[in-house]
Amino acid sequence: MNKIVATLLLFCSACVCAADNGVKVPQFERVQLGNGAVVLLMERHDVPLIAFTAVLRGGAVSDPTGESGVASLLAGVLQKGAGSRDAVQFAETVASVGGQIEAAASTESISVNGSFLARDQQLMVELLADMLQRPRLDLAQFDTLRARQIEFIRAAKESDLAALTPIYGEAYLFGGHPYGRSVDGSEASLAAIKHADLQQYYQQQVGADRLILAVAGDFKTSQLKQRISRAFSGWRKAGTALAPVPKAERVAKRRVLLIDAPESVQSYFWAGNVAVPKSDPRRPALDVTNTLFGGRFTSMLNTELRIRTGLSYSASSHFDRLLQTGHWALSSFTQTETTTQAIDLALATLDNLHKSGLEPTMVESGKSYVQGQFPLALETSGQWAAQLATLEFYGLGRDYIDNYSAQLAAVTPADAKKVIDEVFPSSSALTIVVVGNASAIREGLRKYGPIMEMKLADPSFEPKN
Repeated sequence: MNKIVATLLLFCSACVCAADNGVKVPQFERVQLGNGAVVLLMERHDVPLIAFTAVLRGGAVSDPTGESGVASLLAGVLQKGAGSRDAVQFAETVASVGGQIEAAASTESISVNGSFLARDQQLMVELLADMLQRPRLDLAQFDTLRARQIEFIRAAKESDLAALTPIYGEAYLFGGHPYGRSVDGSEASLAAIKHADLQQYYQQQVGADRLILAVAGDFKTSQLKQRISRAFSGWRKAGTALAPVPKAERVAKRRVLLIDAPESVQSYFWAGNVAVPKSDPRRPALDVTNTLFGGRFTSMLNTELRIRTGLSYSASSHFDRLLQTGHWALSSFTQTETTTQAIDLALATLDNLHKSGLEPTMVESGKSYVQGQFPLALETSGQWAAQLATLEFYGLGRDYIDNYSAQLAAVTPADAKKVIDEVFPSSSALTIVVVGNASAIREGLRKYGPIMEMKLADPSFEPKN
Protein backbone atom coordinates (compact mmCIF):
# COMPACT_ATOMS: atom_id res chain seq x y z
CA MET A 1 0.00 0.00 0.00
CA ASN A 2 1.37 3.44 -0.85
CA LYS A 3 2.01 6.16 1.71
CA ILE A 4 -1.11 8.14 0.79
CA VAL A 5 -3.46 5.24 1.51
CA ALA A 6 -1.56 4.31 4.66
CA THR A 7 -1.94 7.89 5.88
CA LEU A 8 -5.65 7.87 5.13
CA LEU A 9 -6.05 4.65 7.10
CA LEU A 10 -4.20 6.16 10.02
CA PHE A 11 -6.46 9.18 10.22
CA CYS A 12 -9.82 7.46 9.75
CA SER A 13 -11.91 8.88 12.58
CA ALA A 14 -13.50 6.77 15.26
CA CYS A 15 -17.23 6.49 15.55
CA VAL A 16 -17.26 6.91 19.31
CA CYS A 17 -20.08 8.65 21.12
CA ALA A 18 -19.26 10.97 23.97
CA ALA A 19 -22.16 9.57 25.96
CA ASP A 20 -21.68 6.86 28.54
CA ASN A 21 -23.01 4.23 26.13
CA GLY A 22 -19.71 4.36 24.21
CA VAL A 23 -19.35 3.03 20.67
CA LYS A 24 -22.46 2.69 18.51
CA VAL A 25 -22.80 0.92 15.20
CA PRO A 26 -23.33 3.55 12.48
CA GLN A 27 -26.24 3.11 10.11
CA PHE A 28 -25.76 0.57 7.34
CA GLU A 29 -27.86 -1.25 4.78
CA ARG A 30 -28.21 -5.01 4.54
CA VAL A 31 -29.06 -6.56 1.17
CA GLN A 32 -29.47 -10.24 0.36
CA LEU A 33 -29.12 -11.22 -3.29
CA GLY A 34 -31.26 -13.90 -4.88
CA ASN A 35 -28.40 -16.42 -4.78
CA GLY A 36 -28.01 -16.02 -1.02
CA ALA A 37 -25.08 -13.62 -0.89
CA VAL A 38 -25.39 -11.02 1.90
CA VAL A 39 -24.11 -7.49 1.29
CA LEU A 40 -23.61 -4.93 4.10
CA LEU A 41 -22.98 -1.31 3.15
CA MET A 42 -21.89 1.44 5.57
CA GLU A 43 -21.28 4.95 4.23
CA ARG A 44 -18.47 6.88 5.93
CA HIS A 45 -17.42 10.09 4.21
CA ASP A 46 -14.61 11.18 6.53
CA VAL A 47 -11.84 10.14 4.11
CA PRO A 48 -11.90 9.13 0.40
CA LEU A 49 -11.31 5.46 1.14
CA ILE A 50 -13.33 2.24 0.83
CA ALA A 51 -12.57 -0.94 2.75
CA PHE A 52 -14.21 -4.35 2.51
CA THR A 53 -14.28 -7.72 4.20
CA ALA A 54 -15.59 -10.66 2.22
CA VAL A 55 -16.22 -13.78 4.32
CA LEU A 56 -16.94 -17.23 2.94
CA ARG A 57 -18.41 -19.65 5.46
CA GLY A 58 -16.39 -22.84 5.69
CA GLY A 59 -12.68 -22.61 6.35
CA ALA A 60 -10.72 -25.37 8.05
CA VAL A 61 -13.89 -27.04 9.38
CA SER A 62 -14.74 -27.82 5.75
CA ASP A 63 -11.35 -29.33 4.93
CA PRO A 64 -11.81 -32.98 3.90
CA THR A 65 -10.50 -35.60 6.31
CA GLY A 66 -6.76 -35.97 5.90
CA GLU A 67 -6.50 -32.76 3.88
CA SER A 68 -6.13 -30.08 6.55
CA GLY A 69 -4.86 -26.90 4.93
CA VAL A 70 -6.95 -26.98 1.73
CA ALA A 71 -8.89 -23.85 2.70
CA SER A 72 -5.64 -22.08 3.55
CA LEU A 73 -4.08 -23.08 0.25
CA LEU A 74 -7.16 -21.86 -1.60
CA ALA A 75 -6.97 -18.50 0.17
CA GLY A 76 -3.38 -18.14 -0.96
CA VAL A 77 -4.05 -19.18 -4.54
CA LEU A 78 -7.04 -16.81 -4.84
CA GLN A 79 -4.55 -13.94 -4.83
CA LYS A 80 -2.44 -15.50 -7.58
CA GLY A 81 -4.38 -14.57 -10.68
CA ALA A 82 -8.07 -14.21 -11.48
CA GLY A 83 -10.22 -13.38 -14.48
CA SER A 84 -8.13 -12.05 -17.37
CA ARG A 85 -5.12 -11.29 -15.14
CA ASP A 86 -2.38 -13.71 -14.19
CA ALA A 87 -0.66 -13.49 -10.81
CA VAL A 88 1.72 -10.71 -11.79
CA GLN A 89 -0.91 -8.68 -13.63
CA PHE A 90 -3.35 -9.00 -10.75
CA ALA A 91 -0.79 -7.83 -8.19
CA GLU A 92 0.38 -4.97 -10.41
CA THR A 93 -3.21 -3.79 -10.97
CA VAL A 94 -3.86 -3.62 -7.24
CA ALA A 95 -0.55 -1.89 -6.54
CA SER A 96 -0.95 0.62 -9.39
CA VAL A 97 -3.85 2.31 -7.62
CA GLY A 98 -2.44 2.01 -4.12
CA GLY A 99 -4.93 -0.69 -3.19
CA GLN A 100 -4.65 -3.75 -1.03
CA ILE A 101 -6.23 -7.22 -1.18
CA GLU A 102 -5.31 -10.09 1.10
CA ALA A 103 -6.97 -13.46 1.62
CA ALA A 104 -6.61 -15.83 4.56
CA ALA A 105 -8.32 -18.85 6.04
CA SER A 106 -9.41 -19.40 9.62
CA THR A 107 -11.14 -22.21 11.48
CA GLU A 108 -14.62 -21.34 10.21
CA SER A 109 -14.12 -19.16 7.14
CA ILE A 110 -12.05 -17.84 4.30
CA SER A 111 -11.84 -14.06 4.29
CA VAL A 112 -10.69 -11.48 1.79
CA ASN A 113 -9.87 -8.02 3.12
CA GLY A 114 -9.03 -4.99 1.05
CA SER A 115 -8.99 -1.22 0.77
CA PHE A 116 -9.00 1.16 -2.19
CA LEU A 117 -9.36 4.87 -2.78
CA ALA A 118 -12.99 5.83 -3.32
CA ARG A 119 -12.35 6.75 -6.94
CA ASP A 120 -11.31 3.14 -7.66
CA GLN A 121 -14.41 1.42 -6.33
CA GLN A 122 -15.40 0.02 -9.71
CA LEU A 123 -12.00 -1.63 -10.05
CA MET A 124 -12.25 -2.88 -6.48
CA VAL A 125 -15.53 -4.68 -7.19
CA GLU A 126 -14.15 -6.10 -10.44
CA LEU A 127 -11.03 -7.52 -8.79
CA LEU A 128 -12.95 -9.02 -5.87
CA ALA A 129 -15.54 -10.56 -8.18
CA ASP A 130 -12.75 -12.09 -10.28
CA MET A 131 -10.98 -13.46 -7.19
CA LEU A 132 -14.05 -15.18 -5.84
CA GLN A 133 -15.84 -16.21 -9.03
CA ARG A 134 -13.06 -16.63 -11.61
CA PRO A 135 -9.82 -17.57 -9.83
CA ARG A 136 -7.11 -19.03 -12.04
CA LEU A 137 -6.22 -21.73 -9.47
CA ASP A 138 -2.97 -22.10 -11.38
CA LEU A 139 -1.11 -25.39 -10.90
CA ALA A 140 2.34 -23.78 -10.64
CA GLN A 141 1.10 -21.28 -8.07
CA PHE A 142 -0.50 -24.10 -6.09
CA ASP A 143 2.71 -26.14 -6.09
CA THR A 144 4.77 -23.14 -5.01
CA LEU A 145 2.40 -22.17 -2.20
CA ARG A 146 2.08 -25.73 -0.89
CA ALA A 147 5.86 -26.16 -0.80
CA ARG A 148 6.22 -22.79 0.95
CA GLN A 149 3.66 -23.71 3.63
CA ILE A 150 5.47 -26.95 4.34
CA GLU A 151 8.77 -25.07 4.66
CA PHE A 152 7.17 -22.54 7.02
CA ILE A 153 6.13 -25.38 9.34
CA ARG A 154 9.60 -26.93 9.21
CA ALA A 155 11.19 -23.56 9.90
CA ALA A 156 8.91 -23.02 12.90
CA LYS A 157 9.99 -26.39 14.28
CA GLU A 158 13.55 -25.09 14.23
CA SER A 159 13.05 -21.55 15.49
CA ASP A 160 9.48 -20.75 16.64
CA LEU A 161 8.09 -23.48 18.87
CA ALA A 162 5.86 -20.96 20.62
CA ALA A 163 3.85 -20.57 17.41
CA LEU A 164 3.36 -24.32 17.07
CA THR A 165 2.42 -25.14 20.68
CA PRO A 166 -1.22 -23.91 20.42
CA ILE A 167 -1.63 -25.88 17.18
CA TYR A 168 -0.65 -29.05 19.02
CA GLY A 169 -2.87 -27.93 21.90
CA GLU A 170 -6.02 -27.47 19.82
CA ALA A 171 -5.41 -30.71 17.92
CA TYR A 172 -5.10 -32.69 21.17
CA LEU A 173 -7.95 -30.91 22.97
CA PHE A 174 -10.49 -31.33 20.17
CA GLY A 175 -9.27 -34.66 18.83
CA GLY A 176 -11.23 -35.60 15.71
CA HIS A 177 -13.58 -32.62 16.05
CA PRO A 178 -13.31 -30.09 13.15
CA TYR A 179 -12.10 -27.39 15.57
CA GLY A 180 -8.95 -29.42 16.10
CA ARG A 181 -7.78 -29.11 12.50
CA SER A 182 -4.74 -27.00 11.84
CA VAL A 183 -5.83 -24.12 9.62
CA ASP A 184 -2.57 -24.13 7.67
CA GLY A 185 -2.30 -27.90 7.62
CA SER A 186 0.64 -30.09 8.60
CA GLU A 187 3.58 -31.43 6.66
CA ALA A 188 1.71 -34.70 6.13
CA SER A 189 -1.68 -33.24 5.17
CA LEU A 190 -0.21 -30.64 2.84
CA ALA A 191 1.90 -33.23 1.06
CA ALA A 192 -1.25 -35.30 0.47
CA ILE A 193 -3.23 -32.46 -1.14
CA LYS A 194 -3.28 -32.50 -4.92
CA HIS A 195 -4.20 -29.72 -7.32
CA ALA A 196 -7.39 -31.61 -8.18
CA ASP A 197 -8.32 -31.56 -4.48
CA LEU A 198 -8.00 -27.78 -4.45
CA GLN A 199 -10.19 -27.45 -7.53
CA GLN A 200 -12.79 -29.79 -6.05
CA TYR A 201 -12.79 -27.89 -2.76
CA TYR A 202 -13.40 -24.63 -4.63
CA GLN A 203 -16.33 -26.09 -6.55
CA GLN A 204 -17.94 -27.70 -3.54
CA GLN A 205 -17.22 -25.21 -0.74
CA VAL A 206 -17.18 -21.77 -2.40
CA GLY A 207 -20.26 -20.03 -3.74
CA ALA A 208 -22.62 -17.09 -3.37
CA ASP A 209 -24.70 -18.71 -0.63
CA ARG A 210 -21.58 -18.79 1.58
CA LEU A 211 -20.69 -15.11 1.02
CA ILE A 212 -20.94 -12.15 3.38
CA LEU A 213 -19.56 -8.96 1.82
CA ALA A 214 -19.24 -5.95 4.11
CA VAL A 215 -18.10 -2.60 2.72
CA ALA A 216 -17.48 0.62 4.62
CA GLY A 217 -16.22 3.96 3.41
CA ASP A 218 -16.70 6.82 1.00
CA PHE A 219 -19.38 5.71 -1.47
CA LYS A 220 -23.02 6.20 -2.34
CA THR A 221 -24.97 3.19 -1.12
CA SER A 222 -27.36 3.07 -4.07
CA GLN A 223 -24.52 3.22 -6.59
CA LEU A 224 -22.29 0.63 -4.92
CA LYS A 225 -25.24 -1.66 -4.31
CA GLN A 226 -25.95 -1.72 -8.04
CA ARG A 227 -22.31 -2.45 -8.88
CA ILE A 228 -22.06 -5.30 -6.40
CA SER A 229 -25.41 -6.72 -7.46
CA ARG A 230 -24.35 -6.75 -11.12
CA ALA A 231 -21.03 -8.35 -10.24
CA PHE A 232 -22.32 -11.06 -7.88
CA SER A 233 -25.99 -11.77 -8.70
CA GLY A 234 -25.09 -14.33 -11.36
CA TRP A 235 -22.68 -16.29 -9.19
CA ARG A 236 -23.54 -19.94 -8.56
CA LYS A 237 -24.13 -21.44 -5.14
CA ALA A 238 -21.61 -23.76 -3.51
CA GLY A 239 -21.70 -27.33 -4.79
CA THR A 240 -22.50 -28.84 -1.40
CA ALA A 241 -24.31 -27.70 1.70
CA LEU A 242 -22.22 -26.46 4.59
CA ALA A 243 -21.73 -29.39 6.94
CA PRO A 244 -22.94 -28.73 10.50
CA VAL A 245 -20.26 -28.61 13.18
CA PRO A 246 -21.12 -30.68 16.27
CA LYS A 247 -20.74 -29.26 19.74
CA ALA A 248 -17.42 -30.15 21.34
CA GLU A 249 -17.46 -31.63 24.83
CA ARG A 250 -15.31 -30.36 27.68
CA VAL A 251 -12.47 -32.48 29.00
CA ALA A 252 -13.28 -33.80 32.50
CA LYS A 253 -9.82 -34.95 33.58
CA ARG A 254 -6.27 -33.76 33.23
CA ARG A 255 -4.06 -35.30 30.56
CA VAL A 256 -0.70 -34.45 29.00
CA LEU A 257 0.71 -34.45 25.49
CA LEU A 258 4.51 -34.29 25.38
CA ILE A 259 6.14 -33.33 22.09
CA ASP A 260 9.81 -34.24 22.12
CA ALA A 261 12.03 -31.41 20.86
CA PRO A 262 15.43 -32.82 21.91
CA GLU A 263 17.45 -29.78 20.89
CA SER A 264 15.29 -27.26 22.72
CA VAL A 265 16.67 -25.58 25.86
CA GLN A 266 13.20 -24.31 26.77
CA SER A 267 9.84 -25.90 27.37
CA TYR A 268 6.71 -24.38 25.85
CA PHE A 269 3.42 -25.24 27.53
CA TRP A 270 -0.27 -24.74 26.79
CA ALA A 271 -3.19 -25.77 28.98
CA GLY A 272 -6.83 -25.43 28.06
CA ASN A 273 -10.33 -26.78 27.76
CA VAL A 274 -13.45 -26.32 25.64
CA ALA A 275 -15.19 -23.07 26.53
CA VAL A 276 -18.07 -21.01 25.10
CA PRO A 277 -19.28 -19.75 21.70
CA LYS A 278 -19.10 -16.21 20.34
CA SER A 279 -22.75 -15.62 21.18
CA ASP A 280 -22.39 -16.38 24.90
CA PRO A 281 -24.18 -13.59 26.80
CA ARG A 282 -21.58 -13.58 29.59
CA ARG A 283 -19.04 -11.92 27.27
CA PRO A 284 -18.42 -8.74 29.34
CA ALA A 285 -17.67 -10.67 32.54
CA LEU A 286 -15.57 -13.18 30.61
CA ASP A 287 -13.54 -10.41 28.99
CA VAL A 288 -12.90 -8.61 32.27
CA THR A 289 -11.99 -11.80 34.11
CA ASN A 290 -9.65 -13.11 31.43
CA THR A 291 -7.98 -9.70 31.13
CA LEU A 292 -7.21 -9.79 34.83
CA PHE A 293 -6.08 -13.41 34.83
CA GLY A 294 -3.91 -13.47 31.71
CA GLY A 295 -4.91 -10.83 29.20
CA ARG A 296 -2.56 -7.94 29.98
CA PHE A 297 1.00 -7.34 31.16
CA THR A 298 -0.06 -6.84 34.80
CA SER A 299 -2.30 -9.91 34.80
CA MET A 300 -2.20 -12.48 37.59
CA LEU A 301 -0.50 -15.04 35.37
CA ASN A 302 2.18 -12.77 33.95
CA THR A 303 2.82 -11.23 37.36
CA GLU A 304 3.52 -14.64 38.86
CA LEU A 305 5.55 -16.20 36.06
CA ARG A 306 7.45 -13.16 34.82
CA ILE A 307 7.43 -10.26 37.26
CA ARG A 308 7.57 -12.03 40.62
CA THR A 309 9.57 -15.19 39.86
CA GLY A 310 11.29 -14.56 36.52
CA LEU A 311 10.42 -18.08 35.37
CA SER A 312 9.22 -16.82 32.00
CA TYR A 313 9.42 -13.79 29.78
CA SER A 314 5.70 -13.97 29.01
CA ALA A 315 2.56 -15.74 30.20
CA SER A 316 -0.98 -15.17 28.98
CA SER A 317 -4.45 -16.62 28.57
CA HIS A 318 -7.12 -16.17 25.94
CA PHE A 319 -10.54 -17.22 24.68
CA ASP A 320 -11.14 -18.38 21.11
CA ARG A 321 -14.92 -18.16 20.74
CA LEU A 322 -16.43 -19.71 17.62
CA LEU A 323 -19.90 -20.59 16.34
CA GLN A 324 -20.47 -23.73 18.40
CA THR A 325 -18.00 -23.56 21.24
CA GLY A 326 -14.33 -22.63 21.19
CA HIS A 327 -11.69 -22.90 23.88
CA TRP A 328 -9.87 -21.14 26.71
CA ALA A 329 -6.17 -21.68 27.27
CA LEU A 330 -3.18 -20.35 29.16
CA SER A 331 0.32 -20.53 27.73
CA SER A 332 3.91 -19.72 28.57
CA PHE A 333 7.48 -20.99 28.27
CA THR A 334 10.44 -21.48 30.56
CA GLN A 335 13.91 -22.99 30.79
CA THR A 336 13.95 -26.79 30.61
CA GLU A 337 15.09 -27.15 34.22
CA THR A 338 12.18 -25.06 35.55
CA THR A 339 9.43 -26.71 33.47
CA THR A 340 7.42 -28.24 36.29
CA GLN A 341 8.03 -25.23 38.53
CA ALA A 342 6.48 -22.92 35.94
CA ILE A 343 3.56 -25.24 35.21
CA ASP A 344 2.93 -25.68 38.93
CA LEU A 345 2.80 -21.93 39.38
CA ALA A 346 0.46 -21.45 36.41
CA LEU A 347 -1.93 -24.08 37.78
CA ALA A 348 -1.71 -22.64 41.29
CA THR A 349 -2.61 -19.22 39.90
CA LEU A 350 -5.65 -20.74 38.21
CA ASP A 351 -6.56 -22.45 41.49
CA ASN A 352 -6.30 -19.12 43.27
CA LEU A 353 -8.64 -17.55 40.74
CA HIS A 354 -11.24 -20.23 41.50
CA LYS A 355 -10.72 -20.06 45.24
CA SER A 356 -10.60 -16.31 45.83
CA GLY A 357 -12.31 -14.75 42.81
CA LEU A 358 -11.47 -11.13 42.07
CA GLU A 359 -11.39 -8.22 44.47
CA PRO A 360 -13.64 -5.21 43.67
CA THR A 361 -10.61 -3.00 42.97
CA MET A 362 -9.28 -5.56 40.49
CA VAL A 363 -12.62 -5.80 38.72
CA GLU A 364 -12.76 -2.01 38.38
CA SER A 365 -9.24 -2.00 36.98
CA GLY A 366 -10.13 -4.72 34.47
CA LYS A 367 -13.27 -2.91 33.40
CA SER A 368 -11.34 0.30 32.79
CA TYR A 369 -8.73 -1.54 30.75
CA VAL A 370 -11.26 -3.30 28.53
CA GLN A 371 -13.30 -0.10 28.16
CA GLY A 372 -10.19 1.68 26.94
CA GLN A 373 -9.28 -1.03 24.44
CA PHE A 374 -12.76 -1.54 23.00
CA PRO A 375 -13.05 1.61 20.84
CA LEU A 376 -9.59 1.06 19.36
CA ALA A 377 -10.95 -1.81 17.27
CA LEU A 378 -13.75 0.36 15.87
CA GLU A 379 -11.98 3.31 14.31
CA THR A 380 -11.23 2.76 10.63
CA SER A 381 -13.48 1.80 7.74
CA GLY A 382 -11.59 -1.49 7.52
CA GLN A 383 -12.36 -2.26 11.14
CA TRP A 384 -16.04 -1.45 10.68
CA ALA A 385 -16.27 -3.64 7.59
CA ALA A 386 -14.75 -6.50 9.58
CA GLN A 387 -17.12 -5.89 12.48
CA LEU A 388 -20.19 -5.89 10.24
CA ALA A 389 -19.07 -9.17 8.70
CA THR A 390 -18.52 -10.62 12.17
CA LEU A 391 -21.99 -9.61 13.38
CA GLU A 392 -23.58 -11.20 10.33
CA PHE A 393 -21.43 -14.34 10.44
CA TYR A 394 -22.25 -15.10 14.08
CA GLY A 395 -25.86 -13.91 13.93
CA LEU A 396 -25.26 -11.14 16.45
CA GLY A 397 -27.37 -7.99 16.69
CA ARG A 398 -26.25 -4.37 16.88
CA ASP A 399 -26.47 -4.54 20.65
CA TYR A 400 -23.37 -6.76 20.63
CA ILE A 401 -21.50 -3.48 20.10
CA ASP A 402 -24.03 -0.83 21.11
CA ASN A 403 -24.61 -2.21 24.61
CA TYR A 404 -21.14 -3.54 25.32
CA SER A 405 -19.75 -0.52 27.18
CA ALA A 406 -22.79 -0.34 29.43
CA GLN A 407 -22.62 -4.07 30.07
CA LEU A 408 -18.95 -3.78 30.95
CA ALA A 409 -19.67 -1.00 33.40
CA ALA A 410 -22.22 -3.23 35.13
CA VAL A 411 -19.87 -6.19 35.71
CA THR A 412 -19.49 -6.99 39.42
CA PRO A 413 -17.14 -9.26 41.40
CA ALA A 414 -20.08 -11.66 41.74
CA ASP A 415 -20.43 -11.77 37.93
CA ALA A 416 -16.74 -12.53 37.65
CA LYS A 417 -16.97 -15.31 40.23
CA LYS A 418 -19.93 -16.80 38.37
CA VAL A 419 -18.05 -17.08 35.05
CA ILE A 420 -14.97 -18.38 36.86
CA ASP A 421 -17.07 -21.20 38.29
CA GLU A 422 -19.03 -21.87 35.11
CA VAL A 423 -16.55 -21.30 32.28
CA PHE A 424 -12.93 -21.18 33.42
CA PRO A 425 -11.69 -24.77 33.77
CA SER A 426 -10.27 -26.04 37.04
CA SER A 427 -6.64 -27.07 37.13
CA SER A 428 -7.78 -30.69 37.42
CA ALA A 429 -9.65 -30.56 34.10
CA LEU A 430 -7.09 -29.37 31.60
CA THR A 431 -5.51 -30.66 28.44
CA ILE A 432 -1.82 -29.86 28.91
CA VAL A 433 0.61 -29.75 26.01
CA VAL A 434 4.35 -29.38 26.49
CA VAL A 435 6.94 -29.03 23.73
CA GLY A 436 10.48 -29.60 24.99
CA ASN A 437 13.31 -31.99 25.68
CA ALA A 438 11.35 -35.10 26.64
CA SER A 439 14.23 -36.95 28.28
CA ALA A 440 14.76 -34.04 30.69
CA ILE A 441 11.13 -33.29 31.59
CA ARG A 442 9.17 -36.53 31.11
CA GLU A 443 9.35 -37.77 34.69
CA GLY A 444 8.41 -34.41 36.14
CA LEU A 445 5.32 -34.20 33.92
CA ARG A 446 3.88 -37.51 35.11
CA LYS A 447 2.31 -35.88 38.15
CA TYR A 448 -0.08 -33.93 35.91
CA GLY A 449 -1.78 -36.99 34.42
CA PRO A 450 -1.37 -39.73 31.83
CA ILE A 451 1.17 -38.79 29.18
CA MET A 452 0.88 -39.31 25.45
CA GLU A 453 4.01 -38.62 23.43
CA MET A 454 4.97 -37.67 19.93
CA LYS A 455 8.05 -36.24 18.27
CA LEU A 456 8.52 -32.76 16.91
CA ALA A 457 9.81 -34.43 13.76
CA ASP A 458 6.47 -36.18 13.24
CA PRO A 459 4.79 -34.73 10.12
CA SER A 460 1.39 -34.29 11.80
CA PHE A 461 0.10 -32.27 14.75
CA GLU A 462 -2.31 -34.97 15.89
CA PRO A 463 -0.97 -37.69 18.21
CA LYS A 464 -1.50 -41.29 17.16
CA ASN A 465 -3.69 -43.29 19.51
